[in-house]
Order: sequence, then C-alpha cells, then structure tokens
Amino acid sequence: MLHYAVVFFIIALIAAVFGFGGIAASAAGIAKILFFVFVVLAVASFLFGLIRKG
Repeated sequence: MLHYAVVFFIIALIAAVFGFGGIAASAAGIAKILFFVFVVLAVASFLFGLIRKG
C-alpha cells in the first residue's frame, strides 16, 4: 500500500511539472489517503502484535 502512495505521489509531481494542476491535486489526494491508511494499518498491526505476545 505504501508503494501505491509513493507511485501516486510521483505521478502528482510529474503532472505538476507539466502543468496539469487538476491531475496533480487528485493524485496527491489519493497518495495522502493511501499513506494514512498505511499508517493506521501499520500501527494497528504493531499494537495487535504487542497484545498477542504480551
């Protein structure tokens, strides 16, 4: 999932360089959403791992 966030971030950067503001904003928004979903799942996985071993 983090891979997809990075891919959309790169797409946003390339689109911004070429002047496609709408596409850049959309790709950046998708990248942000995917990144935060990744962070939430990573924290949940870490916490469940601690609870399971604890």
